[in-house]
Amino acid sequence: MDLKFDVKEKVEEIAKKLQANPALLKSFQADPIKTVEKLVGVDLPDEQLKPVVAGIKAKLAASDLGDKLEGLKKLF
Repeated sequence: MDLKFDVKEKVEEIAKKLQANPALLKSFQADPIKTVEKLVGVDLPDEQLKPVVAGIKAKLAASDLGDKLEGLKKLF
């Protein structure tokens, strides 16, 4: 069984799930590695999941920033 997956694709997929589910997002914030393992459905070494977690955090931060900028636009 090939356990390789497209990291960028997984980051996108998991970030969307986290944004849509506040409880899941809270779980990710508390223990990102375990939450990603649960969402991927495979128990992988932490070293393999760290790039995925970093990508998800960056994606969520960028999305949050985008939402804040949208709010600022509405003020002007």
